[in-house]
Amino acid sequence: MAAEPVRHEPAPQSVASRRLVDKVFKARELAVVLVLVVMLGVTQLSNTEFLSEQGIKDLMLNATILVLVAVGQAVVVITRNVDLSVGSVLGISAFGAGVHLQGGGSPLVAVLIAIGLGVLFGVLNGALVSLGKVPALVVTLGTLYIVRGIDSIWVGSRQITADALPDGFVDFGHDGIWVLPYLALLAVAVLVAVAYYLRSYHSGRDLYALGSSPEAARLAGIPVRARIMTAYVLCGALAGLAGALYLARFGNVDSATGNGYELTVVSAVVVGGVAFTGGSGTVYGAALGALLLTSINSVLPAIGVSSVWVTAINGILLLLAIAADRVLALRVAAGLRTKAAQMRSARHV
Repeated sequence: MAAEPVRHEPAPQSVASRRLVDKVFKARELAVVLVLVVMLGVTQLSNTEFLSEQGIKDLMLNATILVLVAVGQAVVVITRNVDLSVGSVLGISAFGAGVHLQGGGSPLVAVLIAIGLGVLFGVLNGALVSLGKVPALVVTLGTLYIVRGIDSIWVGSRQITADALPDGFVDFGHDGIWVLPYLALLAVAVLVAVAYYLRSYHSGRDLYALGSSPEAARLAGIPVRARIMTAYVLCGALAGLAGALYLARFGNVDSATGNGYELTVVSAVVVGGVAFTGGSGTVYGAALGALLLTSINSVLPAIGVSSVWVTAINGILLLLAIAADRVLALRVAAGLRTKAAQMRSARHV
């Protein structure tokens, strides 16, 4: 008698674990939305002009730059890495675009120059992390100072102001459709495109696998170096684009532009539910974290609180997010162990 061939079913535990993790981090994103809605609602009650047409427009404009950089940072953090050079890259890209525009150049070419500078430093970071196998924290801390040094030497005491820029470029940084600024619409388009890539493309899903377990990803045949390089190049490109939009938004760039911005970006990503240990979270969560942090910056003056508290509140939110990640990770692990034990018991019955 011929025995039936053994059929390998997909491991139910891995499917269950993925669903459980997805539910947990969707809950994190909903919590951020709830906090944001409550905060804005309470502020509106105390200051009825806060959510006026101009007020809503200002909230979106303030969040645009941080959202773009946070999306790129989230992609890197998902791979269990980090990029601390994004603030410096934003500053030097903004100045590069400004120099071109100051000489009568095309706004489109200026944006491409900014993105090109971002890609250049993204390739440098990606090569050092993936090929040199140097810890990302060390690499990007080094490139942070390198880029800042280049920026200081190149810019010096010079300053680019709005009166030296084309009127159309500056107008683009402020105008929009009703309460929706053009910059915000562009940021949303980038956000949706990156989220679609991560969810629908095999190479995008590889980034999650890499962040969950680099060794397992390597054994599964995932090109780890290429994926890390992709994440850093995308992060650099978005930091460069954010630099060009920063110039359009504020019309002022000097050697200090972008200094310290990397800490705000990391806070936005972690507060938005992207686990710093990699492998989980979404760029939508990172964007919500960015919107929350920039809204706090607008809320405090509106209710009569000194903006000096902004940095302290950002730090508190970062610590709370890290603590929440740890608690959730322990609960997920306990839940998975319970499910595994139940399945083993069911097999023996």
